[in-house]
Amino acid sequence: MGRELRKLREQAGLSPEEASRQLGWSRSKLNRVENARLLPGATDIGNACDLYGVDSTGKAGLIQLGKDAGKRGWWTAYSDVFTGSYIALETEATTIRKWEPILIPGLFQNEDYAREIIRTARPALSDVEVDRHVDARMARKMNLLGTRAPVMHALIDEGVLTRPVGSPSVMARQLDDVLKVVDWPNIIVQVLPLTTGAHCGMQGGFSVFSFGNEDPDVGYAEGPGGDVYIEAADQVRGLILTFERLAGMCLSPEKSAALIAAVRSNHDLP
Repeated sequence: MGRELRKLREQAGLSPEEASRQLGWSRSKLNRVENARLLPGATDIGNACDLYGVDSTGKAGLIQLGKDAGKRGWWTAYSDVFTGSYIALETEATTIRKWEPILIPGLFQNEDYAREIIRTARPALSDVEVDRHVDARMARKMNLLGTRAPVMHALIDEGVLTRPVGSPSVMARQLDDVLKVVDWPNIIVQVLPLTTGAHCGMQGGFSVFSFGNEDPDVGYAEGPGGDVYIEAADQVRGLILTFERLAGMCLSPEKSAALIAAVRSNHDLP
């Protein structure tokens, strides 16, 4: 799909800038579509075909190709849970930078911890719906395994480790799981000590996804008002700079692991 749309754009004599402007897309979106990092919907495919002068038969074929390609994304099985393009970005990224001041990062959460978080954050969900959200979150963790696993650099506020979520045994098992992933070769975890005081990450958590090619980095922030995707180059650079400053304030990965182990020792499993 990506190669075909790129070829059609070039045959139409349109530059990436011209095509993205006429389609009403960001340049980042066009890049991700053409490099098979983002699957466009049927409407987007149809609009691109119209712009590139594709006949009705070719247009119908490309729309069908888009539907078939969509079946390959594991996350589509959880379309009732996942919204937006966050999971596609997370799955395709080669590097993930994440600053988390409130919770254990989602990719590190175990079932019990995730269930407590989801049930508390979304009290209107039924037990079946909560289980569905937990299953989806556990499926995301597979992204950290295998030869295509991204490098994930997570910065975690110390308060995340000490804030009780569920019973002491839930926290104990969750901290055990974090201690396991810090030893994985593609995972870097650093803890920001409470003694740091005021710092540049106090406005909230965020992620930055990098893709290892010409695709631009994409930032993401989540809040009560919804999801925000940050694509403007200067704003993404600002997020990366903030991340680097925070990393410099954090304990080293080795000292962070020691602190996590010390906090874990305060919890006794039954």
